[in-house]
Amino acid sequence: MKLGFSTLSLFRNNNEEIIKIAKEHNFDMIELLGEGPFYLNSIDALKGFDVLIHGPTVDLNIASINRGIRAETIRQLKETVDVAEDIGARAITIHPGKIGRKDERLRKAAVGLCIEGVSELMDYATNVKISVENMPSRFSFLGNRIDELERIQSETGCVLTIDTGHANTCEDCADFFDLDNIYYFHLNDNDGVKDQHVPLGEGTLDLELLKKVDEGILELNTFEKVLKSKDVIDNI
Repeated sequence: MKLGFSTLSLFRNNNEEIIKIAKEHNFDMIELLGEGPFYLNSIDALKGFDVLIHGPTVDLNIASINRGIRAETIRQLKETVDVAEDIGARAITIHPGKIGRKDERLRKAAVGLCIEGVSELMDYATNVKISVENMPSRFSFLGNRIDELERIQSETGCVLTIDTGHANTCEDCADFFDLDNIYYFHLNDNDGVKDQHVPLGEGTLDLELLKKVDEGILELNTFEKVLKSKDVIDNI
């Protein structure tokens, strides 16, 4: 398995330090957390390393029925595409959005808005892949149903990022690992109910499923948890 980690675990470090740490621990790649001003420090240090980017999500929603929020989300994601193109990042993972009311008609409409937004990003990007992530099992989140992810992918031509913890909150967890056009995985665990992002092996995820992973990013909030999960993968 080609393995990396999210800079969420080291987001206060500058990128020079993060790349140094990645090399010291024999990681193949990193996923840059594209939130706020933090990820732009020492940006040139990332050039030449295998980099993925997690697009910004805080206060944003590509499927919002509010035109202003949707437009600002797309604008910021296009800025992220520009950064990715500049440093040679391979892909940007984005969230498919959410809705504010438990209403299947609204959900269906929001999926359509998501598809419009992802299509716009696909047209904008030149050398970077746009990858849509599956979400935890909560009605307000889009992309936690197999059919929704398949529709978004087929109608836009994007690729997919499968989060193992998010999938673990869904009854059809194993089916997410068998989807077509998966570009890479986010690796983390939980109790099968809440999206906890605990180290692998400390939740209920079937670790045998990890044998289906070709490329994985350990998405955890401390580097200690990253290394603990790396040990679990090394032992599988």
